[in-house]
Amino acid sequence: MTRPLAPILFLILALCASAAHAEEEGDSQADSSIQNLLPRFKGRAVVMDIDARILENDEITWNEAHQKITIPGRPVEIKLIGENLVIVARFTFIRHQGGRQKFLVAQGQVWTADPQQGIRYQTSVQTIPLEFDEKICYFPLGSFKQEAAPSIEIMLTINPYEE
Repeated sequence: MTRPLAPILFLILALCASAAHAEEEGDSQADSSIQNLLPRFKGRAVVMDIDARILENDEITWNEAHQKITIPGRPVEIKLIGENLVIVARFTFIRHQGGRQKFLVAQGQVWTADPQQGIRYQTSVQTIPLEFDEKICYFPLGSFKQEAAPSIEIMLTINPYEE
């Protein structure tokens, strides 16, 4: 039963890898288009600092940091692709009531491959109230921690954009 799923998983990983490459190329175009729009959205644009890492036995075994400029309502997406795991996390900053209330909508999609169980898919959506410069922790695989099992943590900080 799991043997026929192996080619499907390979295809999914290959498509995600090519999509990630295309997104990286698109990100530079999107970043330049955001740069062109910034004067129009001055005072509304925000900087999203994203720090993704893998923890094993309370030690950081992998870390990657990104800084993205966005405007409220425009999502920022990151992809983490591993040997038997694909995570797509999309973060959308939202201002409500004239900017007094700020939220982060975190959407996660996780594909895992297990030789006994095949491919599993899980999705989640969370709305998180926040203040500027507040650290938000997002755990795409859940916040529970198993002994000796690695965990994935994404830390986000959002601040107003300043030139």
